[in-house]
Amino acid sequence: MTTLDEYIDDRLSQGRAYFSRQEALPVLGSTPVALGTAFTRQIRKGRLANPRHGFYLILRPEAAADADAEIERVPDPTLWIDALMKHQGIDYRISLLRAVAFHGMVHQDAPAFQIILPKQVRDFEIGRHRLQFTYQEPAAFAQVNRSDWLSSLKSNAGITHVAGIELTLLDCACHFHKTAGIQGLARIVKELGGQAQPSRLAEAAAHYENSSVRRLGYLLERMGHSQQADALRPFVSQATTAALLNPDITPLHEGADEIKERAPKWMLHINVPIGD
Repeated sequence: MTTLDEYIDDRLSQGRAYFSRQEALPVLGSTPVALGTAFTRQIRKGRLANPRHGFYLILRPEAAADADAEIERVPDPTLWIDALMKHQGIDYRISLLRAVAFHGMVHQDAPAFQIILPKQVRDFEIGRHRLQFTYQEPAAFAQVNRSDWLSSLKSNAGITHVAGIELTLLDCACHFHKTAGIQGLARIVKELGGQAQPSRLAEAAAHYENSSVRRLGYLLERMGHSQQADALRPFVSQATTAALLNPDITPLHEGADEIKERAPKWMLHINVPIGD
């Protein structure tokens, strides 16, 4: 019979620092109650962590006795997020600032590991990692979370799904509050916008909020990515009212009325300055 210690060592030798209760039960040949007790013992010893019910992470053995090093022993989420989402039966994509970094904007700070889901899921922290889940309406998610619109991050643990350039831009435009605001979005557009395929960008944009698409189009044009901006211009005709570039700043805020620039061809009021 395989012991839990042997099972953990075998998983690590395969480059898989995770497992589920369902996977372990038949291999260990134990009862669910006895196995639960063994898992709890390993968690107390600092060898396992339990981020979600029935799913376990294997902590790195180095510096196990050093409490200050404990947070460094949790594997990077790219090595286990795919397995966790499959365990929970939820499709996903890594996006926002984490995807921005994946696509080459290496100086972009990603304070959280950001994931788009078609289901409401609570954020959580484990070790030094903060996982932030952002909801996308299931019908729209199903339309855009296509394999040909995703990128893949491969490791010994398997394949992790990351938003492609076009979805990354659209996700950031839709959730700019989570990308360091409008100014952060502008920096992302400046650096990554030229890599987007115009036709793919336009096709995916049909499944996003119109005002977010117009903000992205304006910023693409402002940053000199004319082909990508032109691909989004037809969405302006679908708008019924003009929107604020930054809806968090309204004329009620002090100083907001100092900027009177308008972008009529994008149906936007430019209420914050954007640098080139």
